[in-house]
Amino acid sequence: MNRLKALGTGVAAAVLAVAGLGTAAALGAGEASATPTANALSSNWYAAAPYLMPLDNNPPSATAIMDATGLKAFQLAFILAPNGGGCSPTWGGTAAVSSDTSVANTISAIRAKGGDVSVSIGGYGGTKLGQACSGAAATAAAYQQVVDKYQLKAIDFDLEEPEYENTAAVANELGAAQILQRNNPGIYISVTTPGTAAGTGWFGQQMLNEAKTLGFTPNNFSIMPFDGGFNGAASQTAALTAFNGLLQTTFGWSAATAYAHEGFSGMNGRSDSGEYFYQADFQTVLDYATSHGMGRFTFWSLNRDLQCNPPDNNGSTSGSCSSVPQSSWDFAKYSVKFAGATPPTNPPTSPPTTPPTTPAGGDCADVAAWSASAVYTGGNEVSYGGHKWLAQWWTTNETPGTTGEWGVWKDEGAC
Repeated sequence: MNRLKALGTGVAAAVLAVAGLGTAAALGAGEASATPTANALSSNWYAAAPYLMPLDNNPPSATAIMDATGLKAFQLAFILAPNGGGCSPTWGGTAAVSSDTSVANTISAIRAKGGDVSVSIGGYGGTKLGQACSGAAATAAAYQQVVDKYQLKAIDFDLEEPEYENTAAVANELGAAQILQRNNPGIYISVTTPGTAAGTGWFGQQMLNEAKTLGFTPNNFSIMPFDGGFNGAASQTAALTAFNGLLQTTFGWSAATAYAHEGFSGMNGRSDSGEYFYQADFQTVLDYATSHGMGRFTFWSLNRDLQCNPPDNNGSTSGSCSSVPQSSWDFAKYSVKFAGATPPTNPPTSPPTTPPTTPAGGDCADVAAWSASAVYTGGNEVSYGGHKWLAQWWTTNETPGTTGEWGVWKDEGAC
């Protein structure tokens, strides 16, 4: 769902050290024992852990965020299958978990300050282990390597495109989650999936049905109410109410039980599709979540919890800043509140009265017309149908505007 989740270049360990992410002594390859044992945090902290990419999107200092906000838990993203194929866990498809030291250093630094981490698998883009492994047992074995390596007490299954539409892959993921739950008593498991105005879409409902068939109940099912035509907090709380109804009808739960198993996963600032979610929106959704006894409140991402320069980022979305006026780590403090702690206070930053608008496409004459036979890569612009279009990644023969908001082409406006 979130195209920014696939951005980044794979920061080296030395760069992480400069960023303050990995301050512990370097571990030997595969030395799981060198990572301090996870602290006994409450489930509320794992439920409030915001997403952080420790190797991409200009990683901020996790320990600096802890000092500034009181945050104790982080959702590290993402575990994928190797880009070259196979059923073994990697960070982002490139960095093998078995030989990792960089992320282990990040975890060590967080735990040394009394915090802990959850690890998220999947996300938008890349090959998921549920797609690459032969079945639920093999998928679970791959994830167990991650649990053992980092001594995890929490894990998140972020089921998105294209795995989201692959019933066999989703069955592998949910089956693996159930096996992990059985083999690691007390582990906190969240399942995150795209949100719609109806709560979630057809594929999301099929995922819930699969969980019911398996008899699998995670700590929560979270929806991501952004990138789907949402507009501020009211549309998000409406989607959460609708999703609560889906949980009731699928599992036969009461409204209260459904809320206790329901989570919110938002996007701070400007979303991929040009929606805007300000600090006030986060407060409104937080109030909704706490008043209804919801089980999780998180967001994508801490890498973006900074003000851009200029603050609106010239009307574009970034993986390393929010594109809205803010003080550093404004959005992280809502997670701290959900966990039951009081963050340090800073002078509030007021959002503009009128949200910035996506700039018009401009003169179509300054870009080439789209061609079905051409090959395009991320950043290429074309004109088609009186609009400008921006390629998000590699593509060929995909007509702009025909594949919806999840397609490769981002509509930049009419010429």
